[in-house]
Amino acid sequence: MKQGSPGSSALAAVLGNMAEKKSEKPLVLDFGVIQSDYSLKTNTFGPPIPHGDYSVCRCVTYDPGVPLTQTYCDGAHSQPDAGFGGAHVHQVELPVKMYWIRPGDRVLVAWVDNEAVVIDIVFRSDIVG
Repeated sequence: MKQGSPGSSALAAVLGNMAEKKSEKPLVLDFGVIQSDYSLKTNTFGPPIPHGDYSVCRCVTYDPGVPLTQTYCDGAHSQPDAGFGGAHVHQVELPVKMYWIRPGDRVLVAWVDNEAVVIDIVFRSDIVG
């Protein structure tokens, strides 16, 4: 191709556009807030994402109405020194800040392709210590 020809100008434009697209870095992490209807409103995506149209990591799905773990004993042992014996249940409950996402929660969102994934609930640092 001759320099300055329409063909070389078109090729240069196509290559320039390809280079621009390659240099654009897609957003990977974002903040969001869970809305009253459990939709997700992120900082960078315009409309709220409806409940059911985004994913959540397992750590934000703990149901506070269900004990985290239960140990059932068959009653074959007893603990007379403790004042009880036989069958009993141990329940381990997480603190409130470990419960599932609720309206008003600020969350960390990862973008995987075109899907928003809620990673965890984000708190201000002044709750620590």
